[in-house]
Amino acid sequence: MENNQTPEGTSELALGPLPARRTATRPPLSTSRAALLQTLQGQPEPTTLVALIAATGLHANTLREHLDALVKHGLVRRHHAEPSGRGRPAWLYEATPVGEESGLSEYAGLAAALASTIHRTSNSPRADAIVAGTEWGHELARAADAPATATAGETAARRQVVALLDEIGFAPEPDYPGSVVRLTRCPLLEAAHKYPDVVCGVHLGIVRGAVEEYGADPSGTELFPFSEPGACRLDLTVRAAGSR
Repeated sequence: MENNQTPEGTSELALGPLPARRTATRPPLSTSRAALLQTLQGQPEPTTLVALIAATGLHANTLREHLDALVKHGLVRRHHAEPSGRGRPAWLYEATPVGEESGLSEYAGLAAALASTIHRTSNSPRADAIVAGTEWGHELARAADAPATATAGETAARRQVVALLDEIGFAPEPDYPGSVVRLTRCPLLEAAHKYPDVVCGVHLGIVRGAVEEYGADPSGTELFPFSEPGACRLDLTVRAAGSR
């Protein structure tokens, strides 16, 4: 499968989504900590506390508290600068690269290994992946913050599924009141490029399972991987349960 990458800053996008944002897996952050993390992400090299005080305007003690919390959550890492003269070397802070926080890289590697196994051993990789994803979708919907509503109706079920997709990292862009949803991020993009039948099948199953859990019929739902510039297209056509 070709992936026609274009230089950063151009108006053209490659077909398919981008990797999931780090915000999809990180814990909720206060406005101040989110702003501090964004500041660190914009730095070309590790930054000292003194430089961060100047950049943010925060008091040193407040800044240390925020940095400690970000380090604890795996969003920022710190190390000592090279010794220079007398005194203890200063701490340097930098944002954790995407894929290293919260075990995300290990999760992605495991998912790729499982996708490879299913792709190699199954007689119907996509069908088996959809079945597995459907079960997962039911579980995700039950565990979501918004409770499933058996009588939610088509519109409510669609909105609940979009909210769930946003929570797990797909950055969906729905065309309400229509049924098309652009999935602009992918939590398992590398594995999806290697094994689209399995990974994208699981993602379709997740949607269908969630639709069922939210009390609607997902039989009209279909996923078209890497079909648009900057996104995969999801046709989230749902019907009230029992209707034809």
